[in-house]
Amino acid sequence: MSSFNEINECFKFNGLHYNFKTLKVFALHLLKEEKPYNKAIGEFLLKWLDISEAITLKTSGSTGIPKSIEIKKQAMVNSAIATGDFFNLKPRDKALLCLPAHYIAGKMMLVRAMVLGLEIDNLEPKYNLQINTNKQYHFIAMVPMQLEKNLNKLKNIEKLIVGGAKVSSALNTKLQVIGTAVFETYGMTETVSHIAVKQLNCFKSDNKCYSERSEESVEPYFKTLPNVRISKDERECLIIEAPLVSKEKIITNDIVKLHSKNEFEWFGRFDNIINSGGIKIFPEQVENSLFSKITNRFFIASEEDETLGERVILIIEGKKTKVDTALFSDLKSYSKPKAIYFIDEFVVTDSGKIKRTETLQLLIYQNL
Repeated sequence: MSSFNEINECFKFNGLHYNFKTLKVFALHLLKEEKPYNKAIGEFLLKWLDISEAITLKTSGSTGIPKSIEIKKQAMVNSAIATGDFFNLKPRDKALLCLPAHYIAGKMMLVRAMVLGLEIDNLEPKYNLQINTNKQYHFIAMVPMQLEKNLNKLKNIEKLIVGGAKVSSALNTKLQVIGTAVFETYGMTETVSHIAVKQLNCFKSDNKCYSERSEESVEPYFKTLPNVRISKDERECLIIEAPLVSKEKIITNDIVKLHSKNEFEWFGRFDNIINSGGIKIFPEQVENSLFSKITNRFFIASEEDETLGERVILIIEGKKTKVDTALFSDLKSYSKPKAIYFIDEFVVTDSGKIKRTETLQLLIYQNL
């Protein structure tokens, strides 16, 4: 078992070999850089290379109010090994870092490289990436917005994981005709990145699968990584037991349906549920039905209603325009938006995830 105080001898960063000692010198150099994303890498590497056994990370709020938690470095190593085993990553495989090292996803790409001996290249973590399309990469992680914006630059990337926000049905459709195997991930800071993945397409060549994974292996459910157990609480929310990354059970706010001991279907967030006339509505499911029909960013929320208690509303980013209600024809009557609001710009996280509560507060202020 690898340890957090070891650097795989095959590890490279931007084409250069580093060991434990030289990597610390390089990290100090990164701290002097003007670019914030390089400074963030330097800060993380220095914390990773110090004598402490844990790192303090900020959670996104998946299991409640955002907070700071301590994560054991060995748990991050264990997570990296599990990912390496699942995706068959080998020393000297090429990886790409295009996520900010401020957050767990970017940090874990660096840990995977150091632990597994990957040769990782660093890009500025923006939506439109400057990917070298002439270089073969075996592994990369993105958020959905990056994936959407860079679909034409993925021909030399073998395996791609996408997380941080839900992959829309519209984007999912576009993935069926590319030659990169794309996996949606489920995880959070508390689980040290992902603990489950769902393959969204398959390796393709001339629209035919050619890898060990066949079209039949592309399933609609998340499948857990080894050594992960799942169950549900009384709210129907997912409970995770992953002893190699967390000593405690992790109780989430994600409503799921269990399909086997290691497979689950995700419906939405418990704190987003709309109770309209006694019917529970998952905003994420309604959004999924509308993604291919609405060009601007949008989300589903609710407002008070004297008769229903809550009624479904649609919030669209941009200037006010007329919306054809025929867009809602595929929705059940109780899921159809009863009002449509526009707001100039959504409040979002660094990964592009919409901050629903803050955006709704901004909308209320805008309409005062």
